[in-house]
Amino acid sequence: MSVAKITEISASSTVSFEDAIKNGIARADKTLNNITGAWVSEQKVRVEGGKIVEWRVMMRVTFVLND
Repeated sequence: MSVAKITEISASSTVSFEDAIKNGIARADKTLNNITGAWVSEQKVRVEGGKIVEWRVMMRVTFVLND
């Protein structure tokens, strides 16, 4: 039997939502072991001068706890 924990993180990118997700997972993987999935719960953009300059996501990352 395994037990999983869920933690919420935010991540950003100057390229796209997909890149923000990749950045967030890559960073979380440096700290959390056994990541099994993520749920993107929120997407936002930052706008300057009428143009999107940053994509942001909130994610719930699931990881299995070590025995």
